[in-house]
Amino acid sequence: MERMLQEDWRLMSLSGKQEYTVQDILELPEGERAELIDGEIFFMASPTTTHQEIAGWIYAEIRNYIKEKNGKCRVFISPFAVFLKNDDKNYVEPDVCVICDREKLDNQGCHGAPDWMVEVVSSSSRRMDYYRKLSAYQEAGVREYWLVDSLKKTIVVYNLEQEEMPVVHPFGATVKVGIYEDFAIDFSQMTDYDFK
Repeated sequence: MERMLQEDWRLMSLSGKQEYTVQDILELPEGERAELIDGEIFFMASPTTTHQEIAGWIYAEIRNYIKEKNGKCRVFISPFAVFLKNDDKNYVEPDVCVICDREKLDNQGCHGAPDWMVEVVSSSSRRMDYYRKLSAYQEAGVREYWLVDSLKKTIVVYNLEQEEMPVVHPFGATVKVGIYEDFAIDFSQMTDYDFK
């Protein structure tokens, strides 16, 4: 029965019959994950080990920085609910996100745009991360967006607040974080991963 429900959801999402809401996401069968952008639903594939290692490493770097500085911002790792435009048509689960306005946080997740979003790009998420999410995050008011691409071995940094051209850094570079004055992440320290 559960498998049938999952397949029904997939068929409904592909048919394009209706516009979806956050309620549809909340009613997904156990274990099924999806995101919602402007009422369109996108099912999420299970992440690879490399994806999880990279996301976890970035999360730890950010968390350590915030802790050392006694910072007010909070960092979260997926799965974490972001009601992106604080409406019922947009819901994402970024790999890593930083929220500095604690008024946006409750036990359900973040209501509104985080300050900084990081997506670890995989082959199944490439179009979503580079195009759909970039546009959605910019519209919602995200200040900074990073795409960490293990296939291309690059970190693409968008300063959405300043509307600057993206800066592409190779793996191994030290990348300055735009929302902080004194924080950079040294990607040369991320040496234990077999990027495939």
